[in-house]
Amino acid sequence: MVQPRALRRRRRRTLALTLVTGLAAVLVLGGCSSQSGSASPTLTWYINPDDGGQAEIAKRCSADSGGKYTIETSLLPRDASSQREQLARRLAAGDTSMDIMSLDPPFMPELAEPGFLATVPAELATSSTENAVEGAVKGATWKGEVAAVPFWANTQLLWFKKSVAQEAGLDMSQPVTWDQLMAATEQTGKQLGVQGIRSESMTVWVNALYESQGQPIILNPEAPAEELQLGLDTPAGEEAARIVGTIGDKGLGGPGITTQNENVTMVNWQSPEGSFMVNWPFVYAATQSAIEQGTVKQSVLDDMGWALYPRVHADQDTAPPFGGIVLGVGAESKHIDLSYEAISCIISTENQAYYFVSNGNPPADKAAYDHPDVRAKYPMADTIRDSLDLAKPRPQTPYYNEVSTSIQQRWTPLDAVTPQTPAETQDFVLKVLKGERLL
Repeated sequence: MVQPRALRRRRRRTLALTLVTGLAAVLVLGGCSSQSGSASPTLTWYINPDDGGQAEIAKRCSADSGGKYTIETSLLPRDASSQREQLARRLAAGDTSMDIMSLDPPFMPELAEPGFLATVPAELATSSTENAVEGAVKGATWKGEVAAVPFWANTQLLWFKKSVAQEAGLDMSQPVTWDQLMAATEQTGKQLGVQGIRSESMTVWVNALYESQGQPIILNPEAPAEELQLGLDTPAGEEAARIVGTIGDKGLGGPGITTQNENVTMVNWQSPEGSFMVNWPFVYAATQSAIEQGTVKQSVLDDMGWALYPRVHADQDTAPPFGGIVLGVGAESKHIDLSYEAISCIISTENQAYYFVSNGNPPADKAAYDHPDVRAKYPMADTIRDSLDLAKPRPQTPYYNEVSTSIQQRWTPLDAVTPQTPAETQDFVLKVLKGERLL
């Protein structure tokens, strides 16, 4: 049996092995490296896939610098786990081209803990968070310090068909609970839109169910692996399992629930069987596009309503999912100061508003929601901003991958979730962290 303290050693050995096997990729990608000897350095910004918004912002900020620097973008893989693997490998290798990185907040602590990220300047740490939505501030913070800079934020809303809500007798101007939604779905014979696929979206949902009851999944997220304490096996866990299991047992999510990611959920909701759906704001623009393409009728958009994420308990505020991107700078970058100067430009209110309007990614900056272009395109802007202030990030821990993967494995398929699932998940996670079980 591997002793508890050995987990960190094993993780370092694994990372080193991954680094060696991926060395060829590192060398190939090294062509993007910053030009240390140039009078006008080139900063590399590793971006997550989007519709071209980050590249456009890079051009804007390069021009605004007056020749002080040029930002070039380098595209990361589409899925979050591959992004994490590539960034971790390159940072561990001391890659000096890691000037600016678009990071998924749950993976930020794993990079901050070993010192892979350069310290955020105090002035930028303050200016980037003082007017940011609360969820973005939490997602950028590790061990009480701003470890990365909020760029854009994301949250799930409750989307609904006004006609179905009216048929079910629900007043959507008031908070609604998961139990009300399940009852309304049964009553109307419709489908409840949730993500039932075995992927990160399951961790997103489970975490929101726990946090909406004031129960974090990890009680001491800054602790080393052998001392980590979990809040999975709790009354909040039993209630979360009841909700997930009921939706699975009664088939409320419709057929094919095990393949339903965010896109499939949206398409199903757009059909006549759709009723209520938890999903990210992209669904609004996507529905508009589907109407323009002739695949969805205008009546679907006309019937579309939105509200805050459902509560677990009627008398307790919801804690919606939080997503988005924070910006980090590699500790071995040759241009740390310039990189943070560039980030100051990237996260300007104007650029965040542009990114929302052009790419559908909500701002971390509260002021951007008042931009006239944002107000014109997103009538639910205030609801998104309110949701982001209530949102709670997924567990901030260097061992996030172990925790998330365990939840995905134990909480799918939905109809297999029982009152014992939280305890079984907690036991499994702890054994994985001790090296007694494999994911």
